[in-house]
Amino acid sequence: MATRVCERRSTRAGHIILTRPVKGCSALKSWAMRLAKRAGMKKAKVALARKLAVIMHRMLVDGKPFNSAAAAA
Repeated sequence: MATRVCERRSTRAGHIILTRPVKGCSALKSWAMRLAKRAGMKKAKVALARKLAVIMHRMLVDGKPFNSAAAAA
């Protein structure tokens, strides 16, 4: 149950980043938009959601704040 909730929320976050003007995540958004051109918007949303989940997990494990320069790599 909790996994589905996390999955839905991360997918929704990916959707919002891709479809709305969002400040501070331009590298992630441009990466996902390039992917969307190649593979389609649905796959790009899921890939962005997974990338966001990995970033959040690393933040929790390392105890460090988000670094957009490191996320772009």
